[in-house]
Amino acid sequence: MKKLSIVVIFYNMQREAKRTLFSLSAKYQNVNKELYSVYAVDNGSLEPLDREFVESFGSNFHYIYYNTTSKSPVEAINSTIKEINTPYIACMIDGARIASPNIINYSLDMLNLHKDPIVYTIGMHIGPDVQNISITKGYNKTVEDKLLESINWQENGYNLFDISSLALSSKEGFFSIPSEANYFAMKKDSFINIGGYNEKFQYAGGGLCNLEFFKRASTTYTPICLLGEATFHQIHGGVATNAPMDKHPYKIMHKEYIDIVGDSYTIPEIKPLYYGKYRKI
Repeated sequence: MKKLSIVVIFYNMQREAKRTLFSLSAKYQNVNKELYSVYAVDNGSLEPLDREFVESFGSNFHYIYYNTTSKSPVEAINSTIKEINTPYIACMIDGARIASPNIINYSLDMLNLHKDPIVYTIGMHIGPDVQNISITKGYNKTVEDKLLESINWQENGYNLFDISSLALSSKEGFFSIPSEANYFAMKKDSFINIGGYNEKFQYAGGGLCNLEFFKRASTTYTPICLLGEATFHQIHGGVATNAPMDKHPYKIMHKEYIDIVGDSYTIPEIKPLYYGKYRKI
């Protein structure tokens, strides 16, 4: 019986999806595929993924095309999770992120052990610096492809730490209080009980919807950071992660946040638990 369903959102990410989905495969994660499913959700892509391509990663991989004109993924996430029939769910709001090799095993450990946890990883950017900066210094998809080819990450996903930099959301490393989690896992009922993602967030990419959700969830349930694990962002022209600092839309996104929440964004005041194997980064 499957226990965990992982929802991964894609939008025009054919290049990136190949690596992301591989990193969630049973062989790479060293986990029994009967314990989990992966739902690759195409959020109205103009260049959709191919169903056979998604299903080629294992019989536990499923493809959903969410037909929408919205540039925000919030409705697609909520809709998919409501239809899932497993006690635990996980979400990767950005399908451009490669996962480290033990996030599924460790997530299941913590989900089975704690009453109401939200298990999460920190974020990393592939490349010499956060991509908002590295793209202004010649970093692009071609450079990234060669960088990934050089480390044999498919055999040892922890090699990704050697070619990556801490995301601004996790700038203090494993012991930082992150502003968001691009991989989190929790009970499905817990997700539903706090209302899931706020569907008022309609800015491209969801704006600050992931920050708002993580703050709400991590201050309601028990936050558990997976030590030594992370998601690694591939460059893909994203609205926020791949915008130069001087052109970053944060002010617009934050205005939407204030309009919805009624106050300015602040980092959640939490004291996480930690599980895993610490690694210096």
